[in-house]
Amino acid sequence: MVDTFAIVGASLAGAKAAETLRAEGFDGRIVLFGAEEHVPYERPPLSKDYLQGRAEAPFVHPAEWYAEQGIDLRTGTRVTAVDPAAHEVETADGERVGYTKLLLTTGSSVRSLAGAVTLRTLDDSDQLRAALRPDVRVVIIGAGWIGLEVAAAARAAGARVTVLEHAAAPLLTVLGPEMAAVFARLHVENGVDLRCGVTVRAVRSDAVLLDDGRVGADLVVAGIGITPDVDLARAAGLAVDNGVLVDEHLRTSDPDVLAAGDVANAYHPLLGRHLRVEHWANALNQPVVAAQTMLGQDVAYDRLPYFFTDQYDLGMEYTGIAEGELVVRGDLDAREFVAFWLRDGRLSAAMNVNVWTGVPEAAQRLIRAGTPLDAATLADPDVPLDALVG
Repeated sequence: MVDTFAIVGASLAGAKAAETLRAEGFDGRIVLFGAEEHVPYERPPLSKDYLQGRAEAPFVHPAEWYAEQGIDLRTGTRVTAVDPAAHEVETADGERVGYTKLLLTTGSSVRSLAGAVTLRTLDDSDQLRAALRPDVRVVIIGAGWIGLEVAAAARAAGARVTVLEHAAAPLLTVLGPEMAAVFARLHVENGVDLRCGVTVRAVRSDAVLLDDGRVGADLVVAGIGITPDVDLARAAGLAVDNGVLVDEHLRTSDPDVLAAGDVANAYHPLLGRHLRVEHWANALNQPVVAAQTMLGQDVAYDRLPYFFTDQYDLGMEYTGIAEGELVVRGDLDAREFVAFWLRDGRLSAAMNVNVWTGVPEAAQRLIRAGTPLDAATLADPDVPLDALVG
């Protein structure tokens, strides 16, 4: 009997899992379900180069690749139920498809706000790009990564941009006050009206209402985060807590069902805790381990979180989890520096801004090694990071 591996979620993670299964020699049936009409695509360009019209649609593979690989790609097909006991999934039109192993790559759902548009899908990016024109008043609610990247794209299009943030600074909970200030200055210097510490009360057709006034708007964009899409998993009786709970092999509470990408709250063997990561690198790499686990290989996912952003003339890479004492190497004012976070004398994260000398790779080695470090050495630009690995 031919094994059937089903993947629910035709995302980057879903496509990479299917690709890995074939690359690892699986010759059984692969069914990849996607609710969107598009073939799988990558999301980071949707708020960066693609939004600014500088890149083509970021499809993972050409449409014909799936047929060439013998992958049954079903776009425009929503899976409405998973039956672990019967080893079946059910689609919106009532079809039931059996599986030997099942991988959930259902991703996340964007948090919406009445009267505002959001950016999550390729269609969202197309519609937003068409709306970004010179002198259009764009109000962005939320100064997280998506909000700031949309602000940069809107300014590049000549729009008048206001960013509203409830916290005291953009990215405050992610990077802390000193690094938050770097991004605040960046946007203010590029003409953004950045208003922090404000509370949005309502969105109207021509304005956003605040506790202490109003901001005129032709277009309002909500960048207020995403939530893991766990409805299928919860209804199927799988363990759910801030995502679908999985072990280091990406297996759920049912050993024949796995999860990867945004939706997976995975046990990290290096960090010794569960971690749900909403970034591109996770969606790219985690499904490789999930696919290998489906094939019976003894593998574990232990990559450290990695993230990048491009805003105006600032390029940044970040690896690890920012916790502990902040140490800066380089020039903050020139926005050419590396920020390090030390927890109990050991590196927990690094962020390189406009510095392209292999910082993420060296930082990952330092974090993994648990090398004791001191702040003065880390801050010294004459000390190569590679020389610090014990």
